[in-house]
Formats: sequence, structure tokens, C-alpha cells
Amino acid sequence: MNTEARQILEAVKSGSMSVDEALLTLKSDPFDDIGFAKVDIHRKLRQGVAEVIYGEGKTAQQITGIIDSMTASGQENILITRLDKDTAARIHRDIDYDDISRTATVGEYPEPDGIGKIVICTGGTCDIPVAEEAAVTAAFLGNDVRRIYDVGVAGLHRLLSCKRDIMSASVIIAIAGMEGALASVIGGLADCPVIAVPTSVGYGASFAGVTPLLGMLSSCAAGVSVVNIDNGFGAGYLASMINHVARRQ
Repeated sequence: MNTEARQILEAVKSGSMSVDEALLTLKSDPFDDIGFAKVDIHRKLRQGVAEVIYGEGKTAQQITGIIDSMTASGQENILITRLDKDTAARIHRDIDYDDISRTATVGEYPEPDGIGKIVICTGGTCDIPVAEEAAVTAAFLGNDVRRIYDVGVAGLHRLLSCKRDIMSASVIIAIAGMEGALASVIGGLADCPVIAVPTSVGYGASFAGVTPLLGMLSSCAAGVSVVNIDNGFGAGYLASMINHVARRQ
């Protein structure tokens, strides 16, 4: 059960909140209609994680308005993804922007409270922007993140030198373009879930990420799941859910 709902129920149980107060909290408008957006105020109550702002295609004014709505509803920590540097500079709020991952955050990162660590591996240096989006997402959701970059199968000894981290991870995110073989190799070494992320890195026959996507979907290694091309956010979010599964018991 997500933390916010549990806190309300525990407060009712302890007597610090009345049933009527709890009902009022749960019945509050589930979204805030601000004209150009309907901000999902109850996302955290339903899913345990507040709405994340997808920045691409939004103006600085729109993003500022969404942030204002979220903070007014009590959301102190906010994550924004796919945000370009120019738009970030025009947002009229105090944000922490990272131009590698193209993410921005409002508020502080929480202390890691997952059951283990999330290891993020990339095939090459060109995959780092996607990896950093995954890393920022996972860290922002309360996870201990370990980065292992540029360990693609063209130099397999680089990956094998990191076996201790790979074999001690709770979740691994394998990010690669080209033919996408990294996920299968890691899947054959690890005893934990592996989340494969195909990237649009590669020459013409990689078809902007379609070739590694199909390769990862066709992996013969058990325990490998796949998210969409360049979807570092989706991988980081899913890895966090897996790494917190014991806390939902």
C-alpha cells in the first residue's frame, strides 16, 4: 500500500484523525484543472508516486503553472523529464537542472529506502544521457544507484570486471544501442530482474533503436524485460517499484 494512504489509515486507527477528516482528504478533487492541464493530484495516493512532469513540448509558463498546482496541493518534491536547457532557464521556480539527463527537480532527494541497489549499465558513452535519466529517476524515488558505464560487448572484459556489482544488485538496468546485446549478456550473469533499454544510438541498420529493441525483446536470457526506445525514465521508475516491493507487504 502506498505511504500516503497508509498514513491516513494509521492516523484514523490511532485517533489522531477522525473518520470524517479522512473521508474529506480522500474525497478532495482528484485533479486540478488549470486550463491547459489537469494536474493529477491523487496520483501519489493511488500509486505511491506523485505525477511526473514530461517537459518536452511544454512551454516554461505551462511547466511553471503545473509546478505551482502541485506545490499548492502539498507536493514538495517534483521531477521533470525531457526538459531542454532553454526552457529550464525560463521556468520561474527554483529548480535543479541537469543538462545531461535533461531532467529537473524541485525539492530534495529522499534518503534511499529500497531493499537493495539499482545498477545501471550502458553499452557505450553515447548511451549515458538515457542512463542518467534512469539514474536521476531512480535516485529521486529513493534508491541507491550504482553507475557502470561503457561496458558493451565489444570489450566484454570491461563488463566482467564489474561482476561483483552486477551479482549483488536488486535490479539492473541495461542500456544499449547498436544490436542491443548487452541486456542478454547481463541477463546471463545476474540473479535479479534486468530492465533493458534500447537506445537510438547506432548506424543506419540500427533503425534509430528498432534493431536493439527487437534484439532485447528476442533475448534468450530469462528475467529480462524491455521498455521503449530511449525511455530511461520508464526504466528508472520500474526499477524503483521492484526495489521497493518488500515495503508494500
